[in-house]
Amino acid sequence: MAHVKIVLRKKQNKEGKYPLTLRITKDRKASFIHLGYNLDIEDWDEDKQRVKKSHPNSARLNNYILKKLSEANDQSLELETQKSYVSSQAVKQKIKPSVGSTFFPQAELYLQRLKEAGKYNQYTADKPRINHFKAFIKQDIAFQDISVALLERFQSHVKNDLKLSERSAVNHIVVMRSVFSFARKEGVLDEKIYPFGKGKMKIVFPETSKIGLNPEEIARLENVELTDTPNHARNLFLFSYYFAGMRISDVLRLRWSDFQNDRLFYSMGKNQKAGSLKIPDKATAIIKQYEVFKENKDDLVFPELKGVDFDDKFITQRTIAFKTSALDKFLNKQVAPAAGIDKKLTMHIARHSFAQMANEQIPVQILQKLYRHSSILTTMGYQSNFTTQQADDALAKVLGVKPE
Repeated sequence: MAHVKIVLRKKQNKEGKYPLTLRITKDRKASFIHLGYNLDIEDWDEDKQRVKKSHPNSARLNNYILKKLSEANDQSLELETQKSYVSSQAVKQKIKPSVGSTFFPQAELYLQRLKEAGKYNQYTADKPRINHFKAFIKQDIAFQDISVALLERFQSHVKNDLKLSERSAVNHIVVMRSVFSFARKEGVLDEKIYPFGKGKMKIVFPETSKIGLNPEEIARLENVELTDTPNHARNLFLFSYYFAGMRISDVLRLRWSDFQNDRLFYSMGKNQKAGSLKIPDKATAIIKQYEVFKENKDDLVFPELKGVDFDDKFITQRTIAFKTSALDKFLNKQVAPAAGIDKKLTMHIARHSFAQMANEQIPVQILQKLYRHSSILTTMGYQSNFTTQQADDALAKVLGVKPE
């Protein structure tokens, strides 16, 4: 009978991890089935064929391993009772999962990986887009049958039938590409049938306008009298604005220990880039409102994430999303009307507001440091959404009007 064992392959992948595989050995010839997971070598117990507790998902992975071993041994035994001689390759073909040859099983694996990585925002955005494709196609489909023409029809369907925006339609195609790329990375997709790239399906994002608050609106926001909860939402918006449009996900993670020697030290959650900024006086005034709730130096400054296990990235991102949504409602429905602001007001608008006012005043190299972008091209691309003053001045010059 064939011998079945769980092993890590010796060759690392591009991320420096080792593929978790099912090895089938018969007559000293081995075949391997990749189980869809890649591990760090220190998280694997070779003798016990188990994932160590150092891995955050060890319990679930070990249950999965036991299940696959049981299935493989059952299939091997069934095959060998039917034939007098069976090779390791024949056993592999019998027990190899069918996932990979068609789109939706692989899409489910892709979503599962997002969830395991704690990427709540991407998971919740991508899942309905995949479901839209499932409703559009009405059945599972092989990767090789997803042509450029089909992708273009799907994009048109999202815009015209689902009545979603051009940007949303493009995002649906981006998810399709992500699933293709995931399947290719897992080794279950032939490069020849990849429908994206030069001469194939092109992904072009439409231009979007980003509108922030102007200085007068910021001043009204600072001075308006508000009750407790709307005041808290206003505080978080202004705090983000005062610190160069800091993302709300980073604001809510701040601890008292991050404030030292009149500076704020923090690592940006999106790219883990570290840095510090001098604390503006207006930000200090906001922080003082929360000192009464301080328990110790490692306590969170703001209350939204207190009690959340930051090691569980999925739950952390989900909580941030829920809390941000609640803050946005207060900003839009109570704070903005009270301040006489007729623009849409959300936490993300704080980032746009800073970018809009910084655009004509701060060199792009300094903005890159403030935003902690890895590439100055990213900064230039973001700021291009707000470059309006030069165009306004040029138009005024042609029309013979004094620019404002």
